Amino acid sequence: MKAVLFDLDGTLLPLDMEEFTQAYFAQLATKLSSHINPKDLPGFVWASTKYMISNLESNKTNEEAFFEDFATRIDNKLEELHPIFEEFYKEDFKNLRSVVKPNILSKEIINELKRKNYDLVVATNPLFPKEAIHHRIQWAGLDINDFKLITTYENMHFCKPNLEYYEEILKKIGHESKDIMMVGNDMEEDIIASKLGIKTFLIEDYIIDRETEGLKPDYRGSMEDLYNHVKELPLRSES
Repeated sequence: MKAVLFDLDGTLLPLDMEEFTQAYFAQLATKLSSHINPKDLPGFVWASTKYMISNLESNKTNEEAFFEDFATRIDNKLEELHPIFEEFYKEDFKNLRSVVKPNILSKEIINELKRKNYDLVVATNPLFPKEAIHHRIQWAGLDINDFKLITTYENMHFCKPNLEYYEEILKKIGHESKDIMMVGNDMEEDIIASKLGIKTFLIEDYIIDRETEGLKPDYRGSMEDLYNHVKELPLRSES
């Protein structure tokens, strides 16, 4: 094995997704209230996110796909809203830190893998811009510089659970699927990587299982179980 891919929310960063989503939309609606009716905003964002996830055009980033659809739902020009979105993710988004509770094991796991020379990737679903994802990595007590790749909506063209998402990661980091392990808490979005021959470890602390059929992780357990697994991995040659 040469690299380990990590989901972020519910894996490296313990998170109650419902609580986080409510807080997120409350903050974003307030930020955009003078431009978009706060009652309409969640529906607009969800619809454009669904479009972004379903889009498989390889020449279009996730960011481009999202705003292409979002523009059809609002009365404003995107040029007016882009600076507001940018400021929100750079500054206001930090207020959401209060709804997460970091797990010290995340840092221990990353440090152990770094010590053993494995390439590390934050393979979070790239639905958010770089600033928002970097904030969440830091909330987990981690350093963004520890990762060879962090998937964001600016640098990716596909989303989970599309296999194209994982294929794009493999191309970016230059490894074959047989040399990778994906760690995540979502059966559909994370364990689907196994269809490409990627080994998978299902984190059960915040498990999301939509009764997905035909998917079986190679390993499963708590973050503590993952830490014990990582400690047993061999030292990897840097070559």
